[in-house]
Amino acid sequence: GGNSLIATQVVARLGAALGTRVPVRVLFEASTVGALAGRVEQVSGGGAGVPLVARVRPAQVPLSLAQQRMWFLNRLDPGSAANNIPVAIRLSGPLDVDALQAAVSDVVARHESLRTVYPEVDGVGFQKVLGADDAVVEVRVEDVAADEVPERVGEIVTTGFDVTQQVPVRVRLLRITPEEYVLVVVVHHISSDGFSMGPVTRDVVTAYAARAAGRNPEWSALEVQYADYTLWQREVLGDESDPESLLARETEFWRTALADLPEESTLPSDRPRPVVSSYQGASHGFVIDGRVRAGVAEVARRSGATEFMVVHAALAVMLSRLGASSDVAIGTPIAGRGEAALDDLVGMFVNTLVLRTSVDGGVSFGEFVDEVRRVDLDAFAHADVPFERLVEVLDPARSQARHPLFQVMLAFQNLAGAELELPGLRVSGVDVDVRVAKFDLQLTLSEGYAQDGSPVGWSAELTYATELFDAVTVEGFAERFVRILESVVADPALRVGDIDLLGADERIAVLERWNDTSRPVPDGTLLDRFDSQVLSNPDA
Repeated sequence: GGNSLIATQVVARLGAALGTRVPVRVLFEASTVGALAGRVEQVSGGGAGVPLVARVRPAQVPLSLAQQRMWFLNRLDPGSAANNIPVAIRLSGPLDVDALQAAVSDVVARHESLRTVYPEVDGVGFQKVLGADDAVVEVRVEDVAADEVPERVGEIVTTGFDVTQQVPVRVRLLRITPEEYVLVVVVHHISSDGFSMGPVTRDVVTAYAARAAGRNPEWSALEVQYADYTLWQREVLGDESDPESLLARETEFWRTALADLPEESTLPSDRPRPVVSSYQGASHGFVIDGRVRAGVAEVARRSGATEFMVVHAALAVMLSRLGASSDVAIGTPIAGRGEAALDDLVGMFVNTLVLRTSVDGGVSFGEFVDEVRRVDLDAFAHADVPFERLVEVLDPARSQARHPLFQVMLAFQNLAGAELELPGLRVSGVDVDVRVAKFDLQLTLSEGYAQDGSPVGWSAELTYATELFDAVTVEGFAERFVRILESVVADPALRVGDIDLLGADERIAVLERWNDTSRPVPDGTLLDRFDSQVLSNPDA
């Protein structure tokens, strides 16, 4: 039942407790406490890690390595919403607006990353943390009609930030009636990530409850702030010019793993790729039922893998079969929050890994899962090098038309649930259609559980670039992906090349109607008929 985030936390905390660095692979290879203890004992001579503690800061705190690409993309197009993180919540009941404003101010004061701007000196960005009194994040109230809410939410979440000039946090409170509101929060990715929404939610709940009762919020002080993490990260990674540094060793792994990577995915599109991507997108939602998910879990258990690895294998098969390429690269986010001091901190910690597999149609799906497991574990074990640095090192052909190194993303939403319960209010989620696609295609699976804790099906979503794909094409991708999962959980011994991608209707159309061999064969070759058509319709 584990996932990469839990695995990363386990090995990081074992390492901190024992003064060593425990590879994440060890946890997968030694799946009992006794076996794990023996393996950890063997690596205990690896040297103590650098402790993550508050640090003396230089006059200018540099950007973290993950922030550098966010900063560069923002300078390239400050108006872009591609790296906005939006949340919209419906609040019903007697909302105390003043208490909400005070709570937001409390949370901004608590987390330095929410009150940081990113100016530049000589073309290089740095972190400038503002004082709590100087970083005013206003809960701006707007009166709107109920039917205007979707459009207004869309406008709020798709408006960009200039991170060099303003704290990249926006809060709007849409008042529909005196007891009906929609709260919209937007944070730029340079200051936060999806995993940060848990700490933000908990802190807002705590602060609002206190302020509504006329008290100051009571919470434990944070051990470190994001600037401390930035300095710690650079010390841990070391100097790339030192071949013994962690950064140099892991960078060399990626040079080999991604050598001669194809420039872009061969996934067939409805239109040619534009010269410059607009990041305009749409989403298609679908469901993977509990029966299939249980089958995925069983395949994973047999292989000593995770559900993510089985899904990764199925997605790689689909991309390979549709794109007629055996070399498949898929991106995936990894939380980057192994250290305990980061559990309650807001900031940009997430990293992106490139998972490259060679899809062989002659092996069974179960054997392919074994290969995917190896690829994924190797990637997890070398997850410290920021993706942004990999792009610089590997230096692929640069293009504003596509994402570098990969164009298809796989993401699992397996975060611990963050319950938002505010005193006297009923709270519910609001679907936000951000109409943005950072990649050609992104598959996101959200976990669901029954009341007894047992897993149920996945809610799935394919986000796609509308410049490349039509909605009906993406619906077809979703149907084929589910079909692949159904086939391989029923028979993991099925060869990858024998997995049937065609639906019943397609099979009738392609193999029976289009390929009806009882019809008379015209005279002449295909080329003769082509020439004849050119002569009869030269302008077609």
